[in-house]
Amino acid sequence: MLKVEAFQVAEQINIKSFRAEFTGEPYLATNYEVFYVLEHGKYLYVLNYGVVVFVDHSEIEKSDLIRFLKNFCERPVREDFKEDLLVEVNSQKKLTFNYTSLIVPEINEHAVRVIMLNTAQSVALETYESLGDDILEGTKRFAEELEKAGKVKISPKNLLRFIGRTINVKNSIIDNLYVFNSPDVVWESEYLSKLDHGLREMFDINTRFRALDYELRVVQDNLELFTDLLQNRESTRLEWIVIGLIFVEVLNLIFGKIFGSGH
Repeated sequence: MLKVEAFQVAEQINIKSFRAEFTGEPYLATNYEVFYVLEHGKYLYVLNYGVVVFVDHSEIEKSDLIRFLKNFCERPVREDFKEDLLVEVNSQKKLTFNYTSLIVPEINEHAVRVIMLNTAQSVALETYESLGDDILEGTKRFAEELEKAGKVKISPKNLLRFIGRTINVKNSIIDNLYVFNSPDVVWESEYLSKLDHGLREMFDINTRFRALDYELRVVQDNLELFTDLLQNRESTRLEWIVIGLIFVEVLNLIFGKIFGSGH
């Protein structure tokens, strides 16, 4: 029985720096991920979108590795985002997918990587879903205020800060959308392809991705509306300033003629 545990520890992990400092030769490494086959049947998978996945590590080992990883993290995640999966290896049984467990008739490094990668994608999705819900809730509050009061009662500075935060979160999610792609190795093996497909269905990856994509589109529409409102508000404010200046200039002209004629 293999115990797979995925943790979202940050929004980004610097894979290059981590590899340079971590003792161990990677089984597979790119600029975006590094996969280690360790002693005693243990595996470690670190992905640049802030996820680390363990197989059969003790609590102390996990804590030590996460503590070490934080030296290479950008924007650590405060909430606990975790995904667990138990994998039973039994040559007498067929490939079977359950809610929180999996039965495989055979296992190797490529199969372990596919399992760990899908688990990582699931916990990343959970993180992005939480971020998406937060920014969508923020835009809903402004929309409700607009409906009730006919305007958004927020200063231009605070509105711009909210728009900036929302855009940053949205860009962070979009930058990592590639995480939901299947690894190239699954196209080279029918067994790995079935394993990957079954895991994606078990974790509901595609449906959750489509829901998140739709949510981001709603947020985008709301952002465009709030940006237009801000521009209109600023345009109106500038128009009144111009009107005020013209009025002052007219008064100066009138008083100038009055006092000028008096002389």
